[in-house]
Amino acid sequence: MLTTLQAARYTIRGMSLGGVYTSIHVPELDALFDCGFPLRASAAVTNLFLSHGHVDHVGALPALLGIRGLHGVRKNLRIFLPAALGPAVEEALTVISRLHRWPLTVDLVPMEPGQEVHLRNDLNVRAFKTYHPVPSLGYLFINRVKKLLPQYAGLPGDEIGRLRRTGAEIFREDPRYELAYATDTLPTVLDREPALFDARVLILECTFLDQKKSVADARAGCHIHLDELLPYAHRFRNEALVLMHFSQLYSPADVRRLLAERCPPEMRRILRSFAPETESWPG
Repeated sequence: MLTTLQAARYTIRGMSLGGVYTSIHVPELDALFDCGFPLRASAAVTNLFLSHGHVDHVGALPALLGIRGLHGVRKNLRIFLPAALGPAVEEALTVISRLHRWPLTVDLVPMEPGQEVHLRNDLNVRAFKTYHPVPSLGYLFINRVKKLLPQYAGLPGDEIGRLRRTGAEIFREDPRYELAYATDTLPTVLDREPALFDARVLILECTFLDQKKSVADARAGCHIHLDELLPYAHRFRNEALVLMHFSQLYSPADVRRLLAERCPPEMRRILRSFAPETESWPG
C-alpha cells in the first residue's frame, strides 16, 4: 500500500524505507524521485530524478520502464541524474534490454551541482550536492516569477507593452523555491544549501531517530540522525517538512511516536512523516 500525504500544495505519494526502497511521486510537478520500487500508478510520469546509484533508489528502473511499455507510454522517460552515473545507467539498460528482448530507451539528463534546467513554463530544477559515499545529488524546484519593477508600476498596459517591444528591462525575476528533495546525505547539506529552509516543501531523509543507532554510526553511513536534525528546528521556514527514508529498525508507529515525542513544537507544526498508517512496512 502506498503512502500518500498532502504537503502544502503538493501531493507526496509512494514508498520509502531506508536500505529497501524509495520511490516518491509528486504529480503536480510531473516528477518521480528515485526508483527503488516500480510505482505502477505513476508509470506515465515525464521526469525521474535519481539521487544516486544505490539499488534501493534505482534498482526498479527496468521494471518501471517495462510497465510504461505495457501501458503504451510512447514518450521516453527523461531521467535527471548525477553526471557520473550516466554511463553506468546506459550500460545497465543495454544489458537489461537484451534480457527483456525489447529496448528500454530513456533520455538521460546528466547534471552537476549548481546546474539548472528548464522544465516547463516558469519552472526550473537546480541540482545541488548531497553527501554520500557515491556520486549523489538533491533537486530544488524553482518557480521564476517576473515582477514589474516599481518605477513602472503605475504605467498603463499599452505603455508597458511599448517598453517591452523596445527591449527595455522593466521586469525583475523573483525565484520562489517550491520543493526540494534531499536523501542519503549528511546534514552538511543544510549548511551548504540554505535555500532548502525556504522551499515551500522540503522532502528530507531522517534515517535514524533514537539511540538504536548512534550519531557516529549514522554519519559513517552518510545518513541523517534526528539528533543532528533537531538543532535546525528553528530554521525551517517551510510550509511542510516531509521526513522520509526511515530505517527498518523502526515500525511506522515507532516513527510517528518518536517524532511526536522528540521534535519541538515549531518543528511539529510543519512536520509530515512519510510512513504508512499500517503496523508494518509494505513488502
